[in-house]
Amino acid sequence: MNMSRLISLFFQGSLVKRIAAGLVLGILVALITPMLQPTLGFNLAEKVGVLGQIFVRSLRAVAPLLIFVLVMAAIANKKVGSKTSMKSIIVLYLVGTFLAALVAVIAGFLFPTEVALSVKEDISAAPKGVGTVLLDLIFNMVDNPLNALFKANFIGVLTWSIGLGLAFRHASDATKTVISDISEAVSKIVYVVISFAPIGVFGLVSETLADKGLMALGGYIQLLSVLVGSMLFVAFVVNPVLVFWKIRRNPYPLVWTCLRESGVTAFFTRSSAANIPVNINLAKRLNLDEETYSVSIPLGATINMAGAAITITILTLAAVHTLGIEVSFGSAILLSLVASLCACGASGVAGGSLLLIPLACSLFGISDDVAAQMIGVGFIIGILQDSTETALNSSTDVLFTAAACIADEGKNNNN
Repeated sequence: MNMSRLISLFFQGSLVKRIAAGLVLGILVALITPMLQPTLGFNLAEKVGVLGQIFVRSLRAVAPLLIFVLVMAAIANKKVGSKTSMKSIIVLYLVGTFLAALVAVIAGFLFPTEVALSVKEDISAAPKGVGTVLLDLIFNMVDNPLNALFKANFIGVLTWSIGLGLAFRHASDATKTVISDISEAVSKIVYVVISFAPIGVFGLVSETLADKGLMALGGYIQLLSVLVGSMLFVAFVVNPVLVFWKIRRNPYPLVWTCLRESGVTAFFTRSSAANIPVNINLAKRLNLDEETYSVSIPLGATINMAGAAITITILTLAAVHTLGIEVSFGSAILLSLVASLCACGASGVAGGSLLLIPLACSLFGISDDVAAQMIGVGFIIGILQDSTETALNSSTDVLFTAAACIADEGKNNNN
């Protein structure tokens, strides 16, 4: 393979294929490093591991700013629908996201997973109960906004972004446009950072496997299994129950239609935003109310994030189990709430939910160093994880819209 072809694998074409290439090359470097070290005089995997460290530092740098501007812009520019069905859809979005996070918490405890991390930390100061967690949460919420950004206090960043977003709702349209433009600019920077994910994964895999051995892959496989299993459970059990609650009849024909025609497309595009036209076309063919789905589907691409809630929760619990932190039931429920809130602000770019993991990790006193490593782990397994997450998120947008519209139509016919 010549150098130009190697470069094209990393910087052109599908991100999934590029990350896969980085993953394979990282494994190869880890395998050949012991044989080459006597000849080269240095550890090759350790040297290329610097690439992974740079990628992780870049993620740490951009994550607080991304959360701040993304949430602020979304709230400042939010337009509330006036139709009754919109209220039902929003309730389904929020309840579905919370239940997905709760399923992930249960799965995380039933199948505790540890992953190989290069940084261990003292857990003697880790919170032991929900009271301590809530007190730390309040202190972080009232932190100075600049200090919150500089020190990556994600709870403080989220609090100030919500407050400013609500305040800017009363600003002029020109001001709101500027805020949206800033959000777009930061999102583009995030896109550039994530475009280096293949190189970051290459360095992370090389260094981790050379240090921990191929057994480290076992943790990744188990972690991916818990993630995908939780998402499938939500898609085929939790969501049908919610739909049945609304329409009072067999939900599976509608569930299968949405998964087949929306979920499959979203699996390959890996973008809820890019799948909006597909969902709108499906809603039209389902004869749903146009005034409702034209608002609910784009809104769902922003706040209906069951898959993201699962990703945030499972990876946070993986960090908790790896560090040996004891988590009470109350703290786990709080994690479900925080994961749901985090998921509603997930970025529209591929792997965007991974950037919100530090916010959930901060609940348990986990440093941003370890949280950033968990983001790196997320990118390693993201070939399947992110595609499955997006398929769940996007298909649920049209599923819940259809359920609410069908339920309202049934009420109108009965009247």
